Amino acid sequence: MPRRVVHVTTSGLEADGELLRRGIEALQDELGVTPEFPAEVDAEAEASAAAPRLPQLDRTDLPFVTIDPETARDLDQALHLERDGGGYVVHYAIADVAAFVDPGGAVDREAHRRGETLYGLDAKVPLHPKAISEAAASLLPDGPRPALLWTLRLDATGELTDVAVERALVRSRAKLSYAGVQADLDAGTAEPVFQLLREVGELRLALEVARGGVSLPLPDQEVTQVDGRWELSFRTPLPVEGWNAQISLLTGMAAARIMGEAGVGVLRTLAPADPRDVERLRRVAQGLGVDWPAGEAYPDFIRRLDASTAAEAAMLDASTVLLRGSGYVTFTDGLPEQPTHAAIASTYSHVTAPLRRLVDRYAGEVCVALSAGEPVPGWVLAELEALPTTMRESTRRANAYERAVLDLVEAAVLRDRVGEDFAAMLVDVDDRKPTRGDVVLRDPAVEATVVGEAPLPLGTDVVVRLTEADPVERRVEFALRRRRGDGSTTIG
Repeated sequence: MPRRVVHVTTSGLEADGELLRRGIEALQDELGVTPEFPAEVDAEAEASAAAPRLPQLDRTDLPFVTIDPETARDLDQALHLERDGGGYVVHYAIADVAAFVDPGGAVDREAHRRGETLYGLDAKVPLHPKAISEAAASLLPDGPRPALLWTLRLDATGELTDVAVERALVRSRAKLSYAGVQADLDAGTAEPVFQLLREVGELRLALEVARGGVSLPLPDQEVTQVDGRWELSFRTPLPVEGWNAQISLLTGMAAARIMGEAGVGVLRTLAPADPRDVERLRRVAQGLGVDWPAGEAYPDFIRRLDASTAAEAAMLDASTVLLRGSGYVTFTDGLPEQPTHAAIASTYSHVTAPLRRLVDRYAGEVCVALSAGEPVPGWVLAELEALPTTMRESTRRANAYERAVLDLVEAAVLRDRVGEDFAAMLVDVDDRKPTRGDVVLRDPAVEATVVGEAPLPLGTDVVVRLTEADPVERRVEFALRRRRGDGSTTIG
């Protein structure tokens, strides 16, 4: 789909910073979360940051780099790629959190309570204290770091032929941004490692298509700070983000292979779509007038949809039903009955973000032990059974936090515009109450509730009037005025 980035920049649209900060504090109180850590956790983190457990293997000869959003400091991954005859070698360094966290210690107990990092404006609620997550364990370019070093060998088509993971000391030579790397690639001035990243990323994307993997091509809704103002935007990820994500997916699939062969570990799973749900989606497509030939598989259909058109945006929204229900499953005596992740079309594990997600530390420890031919540590096995429950709760909390932050920003951005009309796309209708649904505004970048006097016309371009924008309640609501291009006052 074409890239579309909508920033809220004109006078009157910027949300008040102090208002948002008060709203974030209220939200954190509601969810029982805080960016602060207990004193004993901070003290233990400072001590471990000063005296980590360092590996014997030194691979600081590899010229690793990190590629992340400009302001990120919790850097989990660093990469280096090189040719290997007709194929490739991907070196992927993952922050070694276990080098800083004692099993059962104060930092570990707090990490189990939190589960994962929560992101919201400038009030991130981190999984680990900053002494670890944004300093000593983060793969910043200010000195060597302990890491789990993945060595992934690929053939000329990008298929994985061999994998090993071991503890090693690594050094990042540069902290780079997605935008900067993409600009260099577009200008033809990028270093060879990034040209290889593009090459391998494209090969892996082609293999994903061949496997039947699928992701919904929807733009991200983002909150950014510009000159002290909070702004809303829709953006489609840059190509380099997709290539980088393919390296992470490759590593997660390699980890699942290691654990599956040994019969012990933790997987990220998603059950295959129920054929009845797929058939239901075909009826939705027919009702929206979106062509879905009988012989076209669901992943192929999804890949060609364009979220910038109302009918296809509504189709994508409806398709999220097939991607719900993902979770974690642990096993110690052979693979579970349903081990695959349907959207990836493979077995898969989370191993590449241990600074931000608890489960990755455990999966990484399983893999490094198995790769060395050693028993999985007892402290890992002791916690495996409880991990899915811990992560299910933390994922629920993270989703609620991020959605509420967006609701807050949307209400703050729009609070002075009640009574105005906006162009929008009608992307969802409540099955039980068809006079209620969801619209996506084109500018500013807002997704919110809409109500009408009659059943809503799903998948159409409409004009809506803002009737409520309450930052305290984090609520925005619109009333349907008319279809775009229809001069009538209301639809009804």
